Amino acid sequence: MVMADALPAEDIAVKVQVDGETVNVDVSLAVPATRQQVWDVLTDFGHMASFISNLKESKVESGSGDRLNISQRGTAQYGPINFPFHSIREIQLTPLEKIQSHMISGNMRKMEGTTLLTEEGAQVRILYHSESIPGTWIPPLVGKSFIEHETRKQFREMRTEILRRKQLSIAVR
Repeated sequence: MVMADALPAEDIAVKVQVDGETVNVDVSLAVPATRQQVWDVLTDFGHMASFISNLKESKVESGSGDRLNISQRGTAQYGPINFPFHSIREIQLTPLEKIQSHMISGNMRKMEGTTLLTEEGAQVRILYHSESIPGTWIPPLVGKSFIEHETRKQFREMRTEILRRKQLSIAVR
């Protein structure tokens, strides 16, 4: 059993605000891992589809070092709502501190995101903020719940992967 399985999804704070067409999402969660362990998972774009369930494909299209173009494709689902998505995003990395994302193309009209990592004792806090304008209409009440559900699920899956890799590294020693 991976330690994350015992951690409740509710400890992942997700706040979704819809202001006209703009959707703002803020996430905060702490992971009992090192900054490097967290960073390694959050930036593993080539393998992300293997641990984020709504991703069908995730790959580095171009770039190197601290600037990459990432292509991702998948489908988010919540009850009867099914939202296929695809994007190419420019990613600017500030190693072990910040990931900035800017959508170049895809089925959203706009998507900007920032992920920050801060240390809190023996854990790392992940703070994420995004501002987007969906390419399709989002039902007012169900849409906000849908975005919150999918966001929490993605961060829970990333946390699970971070802790899985942490356990593997301990077992190898």
